Amino acid sequence: MVVRGRATMETMSSGPLVLPNLTGDRVTLRAWRTTDVGVVQEASQDRFITALTTVPQTSGESEALAFIERQHERLRSREAYVFAIADTEDRAVGHIGLFHAGERWARASVGYWIGPSQRRRGYAADALATLTAWARRLDDLDRVELYVEPWNEGSWRAAERAGYVREGLLRAWERVDGSPQDMYMYAQVTERVQHAEQEGRAAP
Repeated sequence: MVVRGRATMETMSSGPLVLPNLTGDRVTLRAWRTTDVGVVQEASQDRFITALTTVPQTSGESEALAFIERQHERLRSREAYVFAIADTEDRAVGHIGLFHAGERWARASVGYWIGPSQRRRGYAADALATLTAWARRLDDLDRVELYVEPWNEGSWRAAERAGYVREGLLRAWERVDGSPQDMYMYAQVTERVQHAEQEGRAAP
């Protein structure tokens, strides 16, 4: 399964992003560790993961460690909040991130993947719901988006269970293995925007 894909005013500062630990029903979202190389090496054998993400196409340990270091660099550069998805025994089973997509973090997109041997256990849906519940309370964020291939029913159903609304089909939105692919766009607005909309509708 692959999708591309309450903080305070620290989101406006110039320092690295501060990664929280987030706990769901089935998973914990935490920082990547060097001991998580196994799931990266496994993911490198999935051609859809390597085509759509920065997971290496080879399963070498050094390449997996480089992937993990890139996730820490994304925090330092303020590009994204990136988490390892860990199971109840704290073993990494996948990856999820909230990526800067608009001015001053007004808009962000979610991307995630689950290691092939760990799928169909509810990890992706729980990780997405957990991350989204936290992201919707970010002070400066207005909107969270994600993009899913139409054939990837497991992923878009997980998005819908997490409260995302399908806004349309983006034709030839992204090239995958050199071929243009259509994508569904899913999105939801943050709590602050939702409250403002509700107040606007209630005004005389």
